[in-house]
Amino acid sequence: MKSKLPQYPLRLAVFDLDYTIWQPEMYQLYGRPKLVPTPSNLSSNLVKETRTKHDGMILVDSKRTNTPMRVFPGAASALYEIKELRKQGYDIQAAVSSRTDEPEWARMCMDHLVLEDGVTTLAECFGRRVEIGYNDKSLHLQRLHQATGVPYHEMCFFDNEHYNIKDVQRKLPAVKCFYTPNGMSEKAWEEAKRAFRWE
Repeated sequence: MKSKLPQYPLRLAVFDLDYTIWQPEMYQLYGRPKLVPTPSNLSSNLVKETRTKHDGMILVDSKRTNTPMRVFPGAASALYEIKELRKQGYDIQAAVSSRTDEPEWARMCMDHLVLEDGVTTLAECFGRRVEIGYNDKSLHLQRLHQATGVPYHEMCFFDNEHYNIKDVQRKLPAVKCFYTPNGMSEKAWEEAKRAFRWE
C-alpha cells in the first residue's frame, strides 16, 4: 500500500504582482505590453527573467521598447517549487492579490511570462486564484479563503507595499505576512517556509 505524502502547514502562498512578482509596475508602462524578438545584446540574466511562452520573444512596453517585463528570480523560484510540490501530490497552491492599475495588461503578462522551466506560465501557476482590484488586500485574502477553503493560519502573503502588509496583519492576524520592498526574493521564500516550520 502506497504511503500518504506528508502535507505542509503552508497551503496557500499569496503574491502581489507589481514589484513583487515582476517589474516594472503596470503604472510605469506607457503602453500595453507587446511581444518583440529578444534583443541579441540582452544579458544572460535578463534572458532568464524576461522569458515568455513564445521562444525567442519577450514582452516590452509598446511605447518604450527598451523596457522589458521581468519576473523576479525569487518569485520564479518560489512558484516553480510550488508547482513541483503540486506535481508530487502536495496540497499547496499559489494565488494573486493585486491592486494593479491595468488589470488587462497584468493578465496579459501572466498569460505570457514563464518560470525557469521556460514552459509554465504565471497564469498556470495561479489558476483561478486571482484577485485583482482596488479593494483592500485583506478583502482579497478573504475571497481567496472562501474560494479555496484554506484557513488563514495556513496562508502567507508577500507584498512590496508596507500599507498592504499592515492591512492584512491588522484584519487577518493569522496570515503570515512578508514585506518584499525590493521584489520577491529567495530569502523571503525561505523565511516563509521557516515560519511554517517547513524543513
